Amino acid sequence: MSVPDLDLTEAKAKAYQAETSSSPASKTVHPAVKAGKRAAPQSEGAPAAEPTVGLEATSTSAHGVQLKLAVTSDPGTALGVRVEWGDGTQVQVGANGPTSLTENHTYAKAGIYTIKVTLIDGSGGGVRGTNQTVIRTAGNEFTPHAPTRLLDTREGIGAPQAKVPAFGHARLKVAEAAQIPAGVTAVALNVTVTNPTKAGHVRVYAEGADRPETSNVNYAPGQTVPNMVIASVGESGHVEIYNHGGGEIDLIADVTGYFSKSAASGYTALGPSRVVDTREGLGAGRGQVPGHGILSTQITGRAGVPSTAKAVALNVTVTEPNSDGHLTVYPSGGSAPTASNLNFTRGQTIANSVIVPIGPDGRISVRNGAGAGAHVVVDVVGYYSPESESALVRGGPQRWFDTRTEAEGPLEGRSYIYGRVRGGDPNVTALITNATVTNTAGTGFLTVSPDPNSWSAYEGGWETRPIPPNSSNLNWTPGKTVPNLVQASSGANQVIDFWNMSYQPTDLVVDTFGFYAKN
Repeated sequence: MSVPDLDLTEAKAKAYQAETSSSPASKTVHPAVKAGKRAAPQSEGAPAAEPTVGLEATSTSAHGVQLKLAVTSDPGTALGVRVEWGDGTQVQVGANGPTSLTENHTYAKAGIYTIKVTLIDGSGGGVRGTNQTVIRTAGNEFTPHAPTRLLDTREGIGAPQAKVPAFGHARLKVAEAAQIPAGVTAVALNVTVTNPTKAGHVRVYAEGADRPETSNVNYAPGQTVPNMVIASVGESGHVEIYNHGGGEIDLIADVTGYFSKSAASGYTALGPSRVVDTREGLGAGRGQVPGHGILSTQITGRAGVPSTAKAVALNVTVTEPNSDGHLTVYPSGGSAPTASNLNFTRGQTIANSVIVPIGPDGRISVRNGAGAGAHVVVDVVGYYSPESESALVRGGPQRWFDTRTEAEGPLEGRSYIYGRVRGGDPNVTALITNATVTNTAGTGFLTVSPDPNSWSAYEGGWETRPIPPNSSNLNWTPGKTVPNLVQASSGANQVIDFWNMSYQPTDLVVDTFGFYAKN
């Protein structure tokens, strides 16, 4: 079963066009005139006009920029035009009289760069004028943050001590909170809904942006439901968390990292790989993590995670818990924070996406906050490191597909949906999606992975059936609606599979919130 191509054109346009800068020709700075250093006049008795250059820069990709130059000078005036990109590289071209030029450049890292353009006399080599502009790349790099609670309406942390009313919202300060710097562009939050009186969902988005129609966390009365969210931060430094439900709720938000234009860590997507399963003794001792016990496991050097990784993207699952409780995932070497990553009830199997800093010894720890034992499963889906090439490109929430509205209907048991990122753009290495299952007819789990087949193989009918990995992204029981953040690797072929590993059909809704791209 296939779905329409994911069209990133609109998301790219919104993200890239937002990063523009310009400097008019009138801002050209001319050096003081020195005798013998100017070109000859164009006609006897008429002094040559000083040349100028207007600049207009636009981000074209995660690390790319296009610079348009409008050179104004007297006809026949030969000039050299030197462009210094602000990263230690430069290019020089020529202009003869009034000239329009376009130059493109790709930076190695995301950041904020000053582009300086110098007009050079074609006859004597002297500087005739300079202009400059500052451009921000569309890409954003990640800085891990010790898990920290920014919001808890039960305790009055980050907001008044009161439930969020029906169709109300909480305004969460991110920039300059918990030592997060000003200028942060996006944030990794674990958002938890608890004590809801009626069913609904929450939407997390940048303050000042239009409220999206997509959801981040779905809940039913009395449930406690967490979900990882990568949310854009408004110019004010805040995000909005909107309660789209007919009853009151409490909200909790824990930060584990943030994105900015500062050079930090890029992202490397990996095929899902299991590194811990206490049911089998993989990555830890065999047997349940005891109540209030701690599991520590090596992350670097396993599943493709290098020693230079600063943080890791995981999918963490709890199963067969003997009492209600929560899991806290944190870097090894320190005490467990008060933040939680995964809340569960007795007997429940539930998964949540986690982004966590890696400890100095290359390990992470998982604390079982319940009063009794539980099994823990950990799958690696990617990592953040200074050497990683891909940067986050923020995009407005976009619905990719919804099987409730597709002609083919629900996703059958033990089958998969495959879809392609529009055009098979090789620069896009992973998508940030929120996958939600609903109308579930049985118990099961969802697995998301890159497809080994090319799109042309599917079009030509010569594809081979993929083998789903031994990992899960979200788990469900009959009649439940369950969301989870999925950082889906697009693999070598830009085709992504969504596997229903239940024996019964389910509906699947997938929304995208941005993507990682190399260039």
